[in-house]
Amino acid sequence: MPVALATTMRRSVVLRRRPVGEPGPEDFEILESLVPPPGPGEVVTRTIWLSIDPYMRGRLWDRASYAAPVQIGEAMTGETVGEVVASADPAFTPGDIVLGARGWQTHCLSPAASLVKLERDAAPLQAFLGVLGMPGTTAYSGMTDIGQVKPGETVVISAASGAVGSVAGQLAKRAGARVVGIAGGPDKCLWVQETLRFDDCVDHRVPHLPQALEAACPKGIDVYFENVGGAVQQAVFPLLNPFARVVMCGMIAQYNDAAPPPGPNLGSVVGKRIRIEGLIVTDKPERAAEWRRVASPWVKEGSLHYRETVVDGLENAPMALQMVLRGGNFGKMLVRIGPDRG
Repeated sequence: MPVALATTMRRSVVLRRRPVGEPGPEDFEILESLVPPPGPGEVVTRTIWLSIDPYMRGRLWDRASYAAPVQIGEAMTGETVGEVVASADPAFTPGDIVLGARGWQTHCLSPAASLVKLERDAAPLQAFLGVLGMPGTTAYSGMTDIGQVKPGETVVISAASGAVGSVAGQLAKRAGARVVGIAGGPDKCLWVQETLRFDDCVDHRVPHLPQALEAACPKGIDVYFENVGGAVQQAVFPLLNPFARVVMCGMIAQYNDAAPPPGPNLGSVVGKRIRIEGLIVTDKPERAAEWRRVASPWVKEGSLHYRETVVDGLENAPMALQMVLRGGNFGKMLVRIGPDRG
């Protein structure tokens, strides 16, 4: 262990209490502690970028889910890109840049097996938390394994300007589909149409969303990529065509609800033979490396577009999560924790 590490302090944002409704800064607190030395097969990283994602709200509930909840007094979970500062594993040396350490912390202690070494010149480092990271992989896996888009089909993407939706829609365009986005506000809709080149984009804040969506989808909907739920989902379901596929990726509209609200009537699923499948990106970990190989050249040449909202400072991570749950971010939400000295 380097001598400098023995006296290095880390700051961690831990869960102070379980929020009721929307989480806020008062539900978290910042603690300081000495950075622990790595044991055999472990690595200590200094966090440069922290990812903030909608799924984090689910980790704050004390109930069974596909992943364990964060415990009171425990550091909040979140994927990071960081610099190795100490290693007890031969695969990593100080100065390496890695993806995969988890936690709202300035320094993370991680099993070496959970880390992926990154090339500095492949893309901006924060892109590995967004377009080349879990959100991009989620879009790729959802469209590849469930959506199975065919040329000429109509594909609708909710949260179309977000980190997942923006990639999902661009993949559908590459497959030859007619793509309609749903986003919140004229600025996001304009970006979806002008930059992402979706065929249309409907503002979910308009007074008559079902009618607006129907007008944008005159031939119905063949694939729906669900990120939102709520009123958006209720507008989409009546327009689904026979043999449509629904990729159930997220339901951000109800993440703060203590109990799930009444859903749409799914009676038409039988008659229309609609395929509805939930998507948890970690079910197929091999997709992550596959997606990076596919998408990295597109990012480098500028043909795969993405947006980022950046907040500075670990202490502002709770506020960044609040922004995500309110739809206040534009594209991928990131917290810059420390400098990239490369």
